[in-house]
Amino acid sequence: MGETQVTAQEGRSTAGSSPIAAEAAPGTAAASSTPPPASGKSGRLSRLRSLRTPGRPRLWFEILLIAVSYWLYSLVRNAVPEQKAAALANADWIWSAEKSLGLAFEESVNHAVNSVTWLIVSMNYYYATLHFVVTIGVLVWLFRRHPGRYAATRLVLFATTAVALLGYYLYPLAPPRLMNGANFIDTVLVHETWGSMASGNFKNMSNQYAAMPSMHIGWSLWCGLTIFALASAPWAKILGLLYPTLTLVVIVATANHFWLDAVGGMACLAFGYAVSRVWYGSLPHRLPKWVPGAAKTRLTGLRATRLPRPASEPEAEPKPEPKPGAEAEREATGAAGARRP
Repeated sequence: MGETQVTAQEGRSTAGSSPIAAEAAPGTAAASSTPPPASGKSGRLSRLRSLRTPGRPRLWFEILLIAVSYWLYSLVRNAVPEQKAAALANADWIWSAEKSLGLAFEESVNHAVNSVTWLIVSMNYYYATLHFVVTIGVLVWLFRRHPGRYAATRLVLFATTAVALLGYYLYPLAPPRLMNGANFIDTVLVHETWGSMASGNFKNMSNQYAAMPSMHIGWSLWCGLTIFALASAPWAKILGLLYPTLTLVVIVATANHFWLDAVGGMACLAFGYAVSRVWYGSLPHRLPKWVPGAAKTRLTGLRATRLPRPASEPEAEPKPEPKPGAEAEREATGAAGARRP
């Protein structure tokens, strides 16, 4: 067969593309229009854009990342020199500042709650456990139900915790229960409960003068705001707001923090949100719920299962598979012969 087809038009003969060449043209054009692999500066920009685009989280990677990150956080926090003299002096200054503001209420709350044994014991266990349990629970919920927002929200938590380490280095602070000349009660020691890594048998395993900022407030407020922003049930939103509020009461009642330590934790959290906003170009709750460009899936453990299609949404018609080259050529030849007079 020739590469051209001769047709008669107004008494003249013109050469046109054959049907075979016409069918082959789109593929050739597509191949020729394919951009070359990115290299140099454009390649680096492309990789940067891909890093700043939320991807589907991987379970094994997240478990490893969180475990290593918390281990490093604990290692660095406990490696901060226990500057006892400076920490006690800073605690005296904080207490004096609160008195001058008329907001030095920690001692009154500490004594009032300590008089109710079941309540203060419950708060001791609250302080020791929920700080970790609720935070991990919110991470798991994000991983399963909001994978498109998971990475950005996790970055908030990580940046908040990282900047808190600077506070422990730059501003050592003794908690109220360790102040000299104050009348605070160490509720863990008095009631012999396992309620603080900085009291009792665990005091030698933790830096006791790393009270500013309070990560109990930083993490609990992160949990509360995340639940409030993303949960659909009104009762869940209410619980999200109550959790950091109750945590503030607990850290004051157990004499583990001043309320100004909570302000420091809020400032760290604000920094974490700013970092996530700059990196992803949006606050976490405004990002798509599902990973952009991927089919909606429900992440369940190590497998991702496709969500069922709504009944109102019709199934997409399958596209016909391209025919082999020889068969396409025979059909094109037949069609060309049919058009000849």
